[in-house]
Amino acid sequence: MVMMKKKKNYDSEFKKEIAQIYLDGRRTASSLSKELGLHVNTIYKWAEQFKTDPDNTFPGSGNMKPDEAELKKAQRRIKELEEEVEILKKATAYFVKNRK
Repeated sequence: MVMMKKKKNYDSEFKKEIAQIYLDGRRTASSLSKELGLHVNTIYKWAEQFKTDPDNTFPGSGNMKPDEAELKKAQRRIKELEEEVEILKKATAYFVKNRK
């Protein structure tokens, strides 16, 4: 029987703190990974994400960054409007056809 490791979830504050420690040069990624039991690439990834957008990094499970949420909302609205246009086209065709 193959045992699979259960993926640990870390909160955003923890990730930010670890990224900041690494980026400030207080600790190496290697020493942090050994101490915390994380893969060194995880620390690099967290640091890169934190550098890219410190205020909105790691929004949490199911939460989106503000720009992503706005984009998703706009895409949903576009889909609704496209559906309405299709309904109106069908209704117009129906009335034109039955008008004769």
